[in-house]
Order: sequence, then C-alpha cells, then structure tokens
Amino acid sequence: MAFQKIKSFAKINLALNVLGKLSKMHKIESLVAFIDLNDLIYIKKINLDKHQIKFYGKFSYGIKKKNTISNLLKILDDRQILKDQKFEIRIKKNIPSKAGLGGGSMNAATILKYFIEKKIIKITRKQLLAITKFIGSDVILGINTSNTILSSNNVIKRYKNCKKLFTLVVKPNFGCSTKNIYSGVMKFTKSKFNKPQKKMFDTNFLQKLNNDLENIAFKKYPKLKLIKIFIANQCKPIFVRMTGSGSAIVAYYLSKKACEKARKIFTKKFKNYWCISSKTI
Repeated sequence: MAFQKIKSFAKINLALNVLGKLSKMHKIESLVAFIDLNDLIYIKKINLDKHQIKFYGKFSYGIKKKNTISNLLKILDDRQILKDQKFEIRIKKNIPSKAGLGGGSMNAATILKYFIEKKIIKITRKQLLAITKFIGSDVILGINTSNTILSSNNVIKRYKNCKKLFTLVVKPNFGCSTKNIYSGVMKFTKSKFNKPQKKMFDTNFLQKLNNDLENIAFKKYPKLKLIKIFIANQCKPIFVRMTGSGSAIVAYYLSKKACEKARKIFTKKFKNYWCISSKTI
C-alpha cells in the first residue's frame, strides 16, 4: 500500500485573552487562523503488530517517543476504535516546536480528521470531543482549518471566506514552555469574544486586540520584546503579535509584496533567527 500525503497546517492566535483559572488549566478565549506553513504527514496501513511513527526534517530534533500522535493512536487502540488496524506514519517537521504554532496538536488533529474522512474510523461528535481533549486542549481546533473563534464557554465558531492576511512568522533560537508562560499569569481579562461575529477577523478589529501572554513571555525572554519592537518600527506591519505562549512573533500584512519586503529587512538584522513569509488559508 502506498503512502497517502496530507498537510498539517500551523495554527496562529490572532488574539488571546486569559479569563480565569480552572482546576488544572486556564480559561481562555481566542481568535484563531491557520497559515500555509505545514508539516507533511505520510501515512499508510501496515501488516504489523505495532504502529510505526517516524519524525524527520528541520524541526524533528527532540520530539519524544511519547507525543501527540502516539497518544492519539493509543487512545484509538485502547477504545477499540481502530479495530486492530496498524499504520506507519512519517512526519516531516517544518513547523518549529515551542513556538505557539500548535505543530504537535495539529499533527494529531490532521491524522484524526484523515481517519474520519477516509472512513477508517467511525466516531460520534461526543467521542471526537473527548478524544481531542485528552490529547490537548487545542487539538479540536485543527479538525477544521477555517478561521475560528474560541469563546470563553468553550464554544467554537468557524467562519469561511475571511480576508486573507500575509504573515511574517519569526522564531528566535529558543522556545517557550506553555506551562512556564501560563504559570506567570497573575491577572485576568474580561471576555471580548462571547458574542462571536465574522467581523472580528477584520483588520480594524484585530489591531485593537492583544495576547495576554505577551508581557509574561517578554519578561522571561526580553529578546522577544526586542523582536516585536523592531518589526513594529522597521517592518511596517498592520499589527504584530506573539502567537499562543510563544516564542513565535507574527507580523500581519495585506500584500505579499509588503510581507516579503519585511522578511528581507528582518533577516538582514537577525541573521540567525528562523523566519518565513506565509499566508492565512
């Protein structure tokens, strides 16, 4: 059987508010989009007793044996959802880890979506929510790569045909621990997205928002603040904001030409930092 190739797209938080603290996790709301930066996943059914998972590529270093994909397959096996079917999965990692781009979570979401669409498994919506929540709180977002509003009550609203934005995605030579960043949250924001509307993805609305985790990350990693200031002053974005818990900083543009110009300016100044121009999908 030949490998099937599927793309696992990076997730970005256009804005993120921390609203409170639950028993184990923080209560958040977020405006989410996906960009055409993607990991490549090759998958095929095999006649072996165990699944075979292999990571390779620029950002494959340091991925543990226990990861989002192995967790997903274990859940599906334990619940007899895969019915003893085994798969070989190879993942070319183009999305950096500990960047706030959801690479690992989106890998799991993409494979789960593939299993459902190819009718390899059959699950209910309730089962889908339970499985994704067990792997990671943001996995459910990757089941559909439309622009998404995650409300404070965990309601997810998807919106198609939103205006595309060009993005300059920058990551320094270090990552941020999600747990470490959230541990620094000392105050909370009032909900702004509890009445979701498509117009929230308009640039005029987005410019007025922020990421509550930015200042925490900036205090722990001052270089991130310097990157944002440089991009804001020298690269002329519509707005620039950290995604998720970092360490990636994303600048937003209305044209590919402006985005490419910004990339050249940035790479001339910060030669050792990873940087890519991309576009929302």
